[in-house]
Amino acid sequence: MKRRAFLTTATLASAGLSTFLISGCENKNRDNNTDNIFQSYEPFELDEETISSLTEKLSSGTYSSEQLVKLYLQRIEGIDNKGAKLNSVIELNPDAISIAKTMDSELKSNKKRGPLHGIPVLIKDNIDTADKMQTTAGSLALVGNIALKDAFIVTKLREAGAIILGKTNLSEWANFRSTKSCSGWSSRGGQTKNPYFLDHNPCGSSAGSGAAVSANLCVVSVGTETDGSIVCPASVNGVVGIKPNVGLVSRTGIIPISKTQDTAGPMARTVHDAAILLGVLAAIDSNDTVTEESRGKSFTDYTKFLDINALNGKRIGVEKKKQGTNKYVNALFEETLELLKKQGALIIEIDYLDEINSLSNSEFEVLQFEFKEGLNGYLASANSKVKNLNDVIKFNNDNEDKAMPYFKQELLESSNAKTDLDDKKYLEALEKSHFTSKNILNAIFREKKLDAICGITMGPTCSIDTIYGDRWGEYSLTTPAAISGFTHITVPCGTVYNLPVGLSFFGTPYTENTLIAIGYAYEQASKKRVKPEFKSSFI
Repeated sequence: MKRRAFLTTATLASAGLSTFLISGCENKNRDNNTDNIFQSYEPFELDEETISSLTEKLSSGTYSSEQLVKLYLQRIEGIDNKGAKLNSVIELNPDAISIAKTMDSELKSNKKRGPLHGIPVLIKDNIDTADKMQTTAGSLALVGNIALKDAFIVTKLREAGAIILGKTNLSEWANFRSTKSCSGWSSRGGQTKNPYFLDHNPCGSSAGSGAAVSANLCVVSVGTETDGSIVCPASVNGVVGIKPNVGLVSRTGIIPISKTQDTAGPMARTVHDAAILLGVLAAIDSNDTVTEESRGKSFTDYTKFLDINALNGKRIGVEKKKQGTNKYVNALFEETLELLKKQGALIIEIDYLDEINSLSNSEFEVLQFEFKEGLNGYLASANSKVKNLNDVIKFNNDNEDKAMPYFKQELLESSNAKTDLDDKKYLEALEKSHFTSKNILNAIFREKKLDAICGITMGPTCSIDTIYGDRWGEYSLTTPAAISGFTHITVPCGTVYNLPVGLSFFGTPYTENTLIAIGYAYEQASKKRVKPEFKSSFI
């Protein structure tokens, strides 16, 4: 969806989705200062390590999990808290080292819990953990919220042997607070930065998860998405992100926006690592009934689908109209299409984006209704001083200087004004947005016999601006898979103005295996992941 059209303030929808749907911004300035690399940036001994490589080193005794945790904690202190001050981690787990010692002891006793045994992982600060860490969605209103129970996906992470190193900063309330928000900013956590240029936006709402993985503060991280909040930060931070089909991954214990569109998903530096993490997260949860739809359609090991030849013979749909007018982005996409063809893919021109984009008003209506209902339900049983959305709004008003120093809370207020989910307006909007989008996409896939649709995930990101908010460009391919609930993967495909750009592949329900195979084949053929250098400014 073109964010420039979508963010026109003349429409209610444009005002709304600007806050949670994160897009690439054009910056025409190409006069980059190549000598402004952050001075204390030094090579890190765990740079670009993977789950597999660290697992091998744990097994051989080259490292212990305790050593890994301490190294990552040192990295976070040096890059995130000091030095570049990336500010991607909002809280560290005080028990991380003791948990690592337990993992080491178990491994010495030949007890391996699962594919993440002893591996440090960061998760987004809207995911409940029943430990000493808070779950706040970046909001001062939720400070002190210590969850009484792990989110379902946190249980799965622990069962797989993961060490939860800490929680990542995010756009406050998953970027569903204001029409003029700055992505990656929260009243509790402050502003997360982009590790390529520190004055640029990391995108959101999973800003911290994307920036932390890119900066090698962890091996992999978990983000959440309603519309763009995994794939956009993955794209502009130069990493891989998977937005699973809604229903593959449980949402129990995650602060919600939309029961129709919300999902958690993996963020990693490689498709292989993302596939490992997705296999851990995917499971049926009796407390999240939509996950029942994934029965017989999910896998505990998505790495078995990794195939460097997976593009051969695949039919890939591409919107026949250019996504935007930037000649450098368009040239990068044309180069990418030629590589796909060289790998044996068949590129099929299609026409679908205008129809999907026309549903944006209805999507925003759905999200407001569902946000109020979902958040009130979460807060009612949370270990928090605020017990509903009305309490949150009042807290922010009473603490305006700290809670709302830059932008306000128009979306909280407009959502709070909605009625319940029996309202005719909600039901009509749900039919028009979610079900119509599914019908449009299913028809395109069926008629053209497509394996996936692809395009530029986001253009190069814009500058951080907490005063006037985000300024997004023309390129965005987040909405089709988000509004329909379908599967979406983004993989690094190059840089424009020395800023990362991602390539999206999305497909029909529960085609994660196919998209992972396609994404992996493209990744291996292109090798476009570039490590960030923490340059202080773009100019």
